[in-house]
Amino acid sequence: MSFFEKPVLNTPYAMPTRHWELDDDGRPTDRVIDSRRRSDLISAMPQSKSRKGLQQDELDLSTEGLGGLGIDFNVTEFVNEIRREVDVWRSLPNPAQWQVSPTTQRLLQHWRALQTDESQTIRPFFCQLEAVEVAIWLAEVAPKLGARGKRFKARLEAANDAANPDLFRIALKLATGAGKTTVMAMLIAWQTLNAVRSANSKTFTRGFLIVTPGITIRDRLRVLLPNDADNYYRRINLVPGDLMQDMQRAQIVLTNYHAFKLREKVQLAKGTRAALEGHGEDLVTLETEGQMIQRVMPELMGLGRIMVINDEAHHCYRERPAAEVEKLTGDDRKEAEENREAARLWISGIEAAKRKLGLQAVYDLSATPFFLSGSGWPEGVLFPWVVSDFSLMDAIECGIVKLPRVPVADNVPGQPEPLYRNLWKAIGKKMPKKARGTPPDPQKLPIELKSAIDALYGHYEKTFKLWQDERVGIPPVFIVVCNNTANSQLLRDYMAGYEREDAEGNIETVPGKCPLFSNFSTDLERLPRPRTVLIDSATLEAGGDIDKSFRDANADEIEAFRREQAERNIASDLTDADILREVMNTVGKKDRLGEQVRCVVSVSMLTEGWDANNVTHILGLRAFGTKLICEQVIGRALRRLSYDTDEDGLFRTEYADILGIDGLNFSDGPRVAPPQPPRDVVNVRAISPERDALEITFPRVQGYTADLPPDRLTADFSGLEPYVLTPEKVSATVVTMQGIVGASEKLTLDYLKAQRLSTIATHIAKHMIFEKLRDANEAPRMHLFPAAKRIVNQWLTEGHLVCKGDTVPAQLLYRELADEVCDIIFGALIDRPGGEKILRAVLDPYNPTGSTSGVNFNTSKATRYHPRPDKSHINWIITDSDWEDKLAAQIEDHPRVLAFAKNHNLGLEIPYLVEGEPHTYLPDFLIRLDTPEPTTLIIEVKGYRGHDAMLKADTIRNKWVPAVNRLGTYGHWGFAELRSVHDFGPDLDAAITAMLQGEPA
Repeated sequence: MSFFEKPVLNTPYAMPTRHWELDDDGRPTDRVIDSRRRSDLISAMPQSKSRKGLQQDELDLSTEGLGGLGIDFNVTEFVNEIRREVDVWRSLPNPAQWQVSPTTQRLLQHWRALQTDESQTIRPFFCQLEAVEVAIWLAEVAPKLGARGKRFKARLEAANDAANPDLFRIALKLATGAGKTTVMAMLIAWQTLNAVRSANSKTFTRGFLIVTPGITIRDRLRVLLPNDADNYYRRINLVPGDLMQDMQRAQIVLTNYHAFKLREKVQLAKGTRAALEGHGEDLVTLETEGQMIQRVMPELMGLGRIMVINDEAHHCYRERPAAEVEKLTGDDRKEAEENREAARLWISGIEAAKRKLGLQAVYDLSATPFFLSGSGWPEGVLFPWVVSDFSLMDAIECGIVKLPRVPVADNVPGQPEPLYRNLWKAIGKKMPKKARGTPPDPQKLPIELKSAIDALYGHYEKTFKLWQDERVGIPPVFIVVCNNTANSQLLRDYMAGYEREDAEGNIETVPGKCPLFSNFSTDLERLPRPRTVLIDSATLEAGGDIDKSFRDANADEIEAFRREQAERNIASDLTDADILREVMNTVGKKDRLGEQVRCVVSVSMLTEGWDANNVTHILGLRAFGTKLICEQVIGRALRRLSYDTDEDGLFRTEYADILGIDGLNFSDGPRVAPPQPPRDVVNVRAISPERDALEITFPRVQGYTADLPPDRLTADFSGLEPYVLTPEKVSATVVTMQGIVGASEKLTLDYLKAQRLSTIATHIAKHMIFEKLRDANEAPRMHLFPAAKRIVNQWLTEGHLVCKGDTVPAQLLYRELADEVCDIIFGALIDRPGGEKILRAVLDPYNPTGSTSGVNFNTSKATRYHPRPDKSHINWIITDSDWEDKLAAQIEDHPRVLAFAKNHNLGLEIPYLVEGEPHTYLPDFLIRLDTPEPTTLIIEVKGYRGHDAMLKADTIRNKWVPAVNRLGTYGHWGFAELRSVHDFGPDLDAAITAMLQGEPA
């Protein structure tokens, strides 16, 4: 099997278990290794590069090679060590062992359940949840582990002291396209909900400052605001519906770092300023630090310590003091100066927030959390406060991103590497130069560049046709990354066509060389909707106005978009920059301004965070000095078009073809991957107020408590199912042993058969009295021991225990099984012979009542049933099998059914125990019957029934239902399990009849 034939090895929703081996150059060897890829952050550093006056060998990024920098940069082992700790912690089956707050426990259980729910349109990837779990583990768990846990914080503090003396930063590294926005939402939910419910805790906050490198990302992150219509907490179900009210208390400020720049309070001309200052002191007209805080983040003032989240955090660092200045020239020096200025402004704003507001922690999210040129650190060195890593290769192997392909060979003789691999090196000096008063001629582009365009465009044409045949609805996008406005205009004109004045002064149209990108029709009339756009991303991201030369170069396209905007009834007072920003932000988005854009020619890099998912081709036309820059640019093409899995539960491979960008070793022959159109998505919600009469409410039960009589215990086992012991449950009971020679031997449990039932009953009764019926710091109720032994002995002798496959009753003395038996017996306890069950439900203290009115989620699941509007508060019934479709039809046709709902994202959870570990169970349907008193029947559909199903049914029938009915505030409840999957009618009718006659379950 070849890497390029099947690069995807793992599901994105679980820990990766396989990876492709890489050779010393980082190329896949086509050998699969059956383990998760280790974090190997150090090796992914820059290749050798030469600068004027300096020949630099490949950076040695071993610990020894960087020892002179005053900090241990070997982050690899640190990340892998944290990963091992978190893996062990994650695998703990009992939430009581997690050592987190109850709210954190609830969120973790909710997120992990979402990962396995295939009906969700968007589910948290493993890498997203792992990043949040690392943050949770460091904040809540590690401090409770003594010296073992404290050393992790000490290591982070040391790393920050060396680079950010005033801040405590934690970096989470996720590959581009892995969904950092979801991680941010989960971090905010974790902090906010804990802060609301533990107001005095110093671990949590509900104030957040989210800093981005530009306006595009800032605007896109509005989904992190709980009151936004498309907020992630509700839209992708990151927060349970009953907790959304608490999420509204989060105070979140979104800003691009440019806002931290101190502004002039008084605008003075240079001459006026000089006249006013005279021979006195300089005029102070800049706002103060406090005034900047008041302008940028007034909502956070007075909240106490806040949390900062840096998106694309590699732009934020403190320059290394007393560092040797790099000798750079030309574009390299300009880029280093821009990096220094941006980083200084960004980190200064956060430091000001700490001084004025107080900071709890700073979470950095980036695919490339490396120091940039101009930082004083070797360019490409990893931030030493990185704590989790999900690399680009990990993302490819999980199918989360497209597979980037770059040239690996060509037919040009005598070249050390493929020509199109590092195109700028070959053509940079051949690009047309602007003569005085004469614009460069697009037709005089170097032949190598024209050939590269033809090669990549030819493949784009095939992809475009395939997408059309598959009716994807939006076109694939081809992007070109240039180094300046002059070259970007040349490329745009060459590919999309342009107008020029001939010798007689007439305007003639020169058609573009790429027909699908042409901004002119076949009769050379300008198209009303441009197919190719020119973008100056750096200017647009800073929020400034575009300069005159760029506006002139783009005037016709801007005017076309302005006309289209007017036709769509969008505000007409937008600036040219606003219009281009809207176009860029909506590329590939249906019914938006940039929907049908096919080619984007960008001055400098397209903005990080640009999330168009239909980019399939990239042409690089600038220098790419480091792998960091390469990955940032290639990242613009990595977002997938489809997130539907195949029959193996894996994502299908999608490709991005790239020329002119060196630094990554993914290479393959040209192949066009068929697109996978996204499945139809529906919004499942309660229809309110039209159907509010069909609302079904239910109690949110957290557990059970027994109102034990002071002097006796009585049980009624008549409704219990048999408790079955099998080898599948207790492991092998007969083992054959055999050597190389000699007789074989069988190991059995025969010796346990000598245990008398009365002895077993005594031990289980002791366990019940000392462990199960004993509150913390309370003496055991020894006076109940005789009754407990009598009840256990009754259960054993009446045939409620069934042993199969050579299992024996003495195995009930295993603690886990004794827990289960005690739990079953508690469900049978009654107040007196012939009386009621004595269990009482313990409700969620914050949200005791759930309701169908809170249902609101999106799903692409194809199996769904459209209920009659007079029978369901909810517009869709999401089903898991054709059995459930048939059952839904029979339920709504039953004359005594008033309303029904599927327990999907509804929130009805039944707590129960499996081998002593707490679990929750989600039954299938709720049916409200047409009776004077509110009467609700819970229905479970079971084709196959294992031991766990028996425990679930026993719990709901003998604990949940009587415990809820004992409350008396939620009407009358019952439970029925339907097993005749080929004909539900008789069993359903019998269950409803029994409920109407007053039988509880």
